[in-house]
Amino acid sequence: MRQSRRQTVRPTTVLRREALTVTVPVALAALLAAAGPASAGTGGASGAGDPYFPLAGNGGYHVDHYDLTLRYEPTSGHLDGTAVLTARATQDLSRFDLDFKGLKVTGLTVDHAPAEHRRDGQELVVTPPRPLFRGEEFRVAVTYSGTPKPVTDPDGSLDGWIPTDDGAFVAGEPQGAMTWFPANNHPKDKSSYDITVTVPENRTAVANGVLVGQRTAHGLTTFHWRQREPMAAYLATATVGKFKVEQYTTRDGIRVYNAVDPREASESAPVLKKLPSVLEWESKLFGPYPFRGAGSIVDRAPDVGYALETQSRPLYDSAPDLSTLVHENAHQWFGDSVSLTSWKDIWLNEGFATYAEWLYREQHSGDTAQETFDDLYARPASDGLWAFPPGDPGSGENIFGTPVYARGAMALHELRKAVGDRTFFRILRAWATEHRGGHGTTAHFVNLAERTSGKDLNSLFQTWLYQDGKPNTP
Repeated sequence: MRQSRRQTVRPTTVLRREALTVTVPVALAALLAAAGPASAGTGGASGAGDPYFPLAGNGGYHVDHYDLTLRYEPTSGHLDGTAVLTARATQDLSRFDLDFKGLKVTGLTVDHAPAEHRRDGQELVVTPPRPLFRGEEFRVAVTYSGTPKPVTDPDGSLDGWIPTDDGAFVAGEPQGAMTWFPANNHPKDKSSYDITVTVPENRTAVANGVLVGQRTAHGLTTFHWRQREPMAAYLATATVGKFKVEQYTTRDGIRVYNAVDPREASESAPVLKKLPSVLEWESKLFGPYPFRGAGSIVDRAPDVGYALETQSRPLYDSAPDLSTLVHENAHQWFGDSVSLTSWKDIWLNEGFATYAEWLYREQHSGDTAQETFDDLYARPASDGLWAFPPGDPGSGENIFGTPVYARGAMALHELRKAVGDRTFFRILRAWATEHRGGHGTTAHFVNLAERTSGKDLNSLFQTWLYQDGKPNTP
């Protein structure tokens, strides 16, 4: 969620957001579908075909791995970068696009040979020195520099590389990855990452996965992070600041790295102390934690207004409360490990993480999920909760709106009532397990729910995900 912006929803207040088994064919089908629009000639499509963000992502190739090497000077805001993308063509290619906005490209090669390139809005159009053939692996290296600036999303919020008074808050949902590295920036395309960031020695740079190296020399410190499990570009971070760092390993072997702005430390401490128990509780419900690394980045970023489920290490713009911690870490299963193929299906991320909050309160002496549902349902038909259906919010402006979070969670509660607790929790666990490291769609989830329960659930999902206005309850 972009929490607040991708909101935590409580009964009385609404903030604004925050195993490649069956999933390998799903992910591959998505990539090949993305290549489809490029049938004219052999150019890769300039977008992945998303109805809400038509230029997000690109057709014609899949990125297996990103190797990002960055140097950031917080005082001036200057960033130097080298991005090496190891990719595979999913069609014959005479050219292809990368999503990359704002920064100056100072060099570009394909397979070590200089390649022609030009800018077209947010697209970096690359013409390799020779055509690439379907199935061929290739390597793109881009060097760049400048002062990165965030993008403004359709709902008016900022995302991308957002400067702070001591560094940068780097949150990429849904568009912001392109503000700091060239990418195939759509959730359809997931990759492993190495992210190496050099900053002044009085700063810390925190990214995804596990810290595999740290060294200080000549007044600079370099941090090397590795995210082995597949990750969508919008979930990458390279947040920089003056942080108090805590590291430990949980009894399940998860390597935790917490980085906290000292100004947020006292308020954060009681909540972050609960992280191991929250991960253990979520693992019992949803299956084993999907990554090697975990933790939190608690920054002071007053201009942001949300938290984000950056993979393996959620990012908070200020000290989080417990519900926010539960929500963002539930996303590690729902949204990060199991990813979208279209932003239209974002309720699969936000509805699930919001319902995890309801379950946590229910199982920790708080309101039951039914009580939370009832409080929400009591809102009049004119309330914003019923403004649009969560299964198709209608535009990028709405993907972090209240219905996606709250009514998405209500749909899951209606499913729970329809199939019973035992079957419902089997469905949640199966969803996270069968699609681990891959992708899922609403149609896949409905199919799983019907297959597991043996019930026809079409009417339920049509009512709660796609019907306009306030649904009637039985």
